[in-house]
Amino acid sequence: MSPVRISDALRAVVFEPTRDLTDALDEFYAPDYTHRSDGETLDRAGFVEMVTRVRGQIVSGTVQVLDELRDGLDYAERHVYEITLVDGSTARREITIFGTYAEDGRFRHLSETGFDLPA
Repeated sequence: MSPVRISDALRAVVFEPTRDLTDALDEFYAPDYTHRSDGETLDRAGFVEMVTRVRGQIVSGTVQVLDELRDGLDYAERHVYEITLVDGSTARREITIFGTYAEDGRFRHLSETGFDLPA
């Protein structure tokens, strides 16, 4: 399997959810996946719960990759996303991600940090 990209994962899982959530998550995230954001680390079950909640709040979104690097099983990426929420509000954030791949090319761990950008 070719290594996955976070921009493709965001599109499939949250921004353009045309597929079953479980299938989309299985394509991009390993069974032992962990996710760290804002000082909190989630296991795969916690991540699924968070994504399910977020997916229900977002009407649409786009992602623009600014930088992306793979070195063996190491991954780094920086992107800007823009989303529209069900209440009509919008958000724009720049996110930086560092992580690792599982041997099968799916994400094993991602750590992210980011900041809001003006609309």
